[in-house]
Amino acid sequence: MVKFAETAKRLFGNTFVCRNCKTKIRGIPTKIMKGEIPCKRCSKRRFRPVRKK
Repeated sequence: MVKFAETAKRLFGNTFVCRNCKTKIRGIPTKIMKGEIPCKRCSKRRFRPVRKK
């Protein structure tokens, strides 16, 4: 669990996970939603936000 807002922003802000190969990638959310950014490993364009524990 994250104690500080700054830490949460650094760890989870603008970070997404590929739905195919589970690779983490940082990107602007609007570009991720439009599908402009591909995955580094599998070149797919389907992402989900990182889950906060």
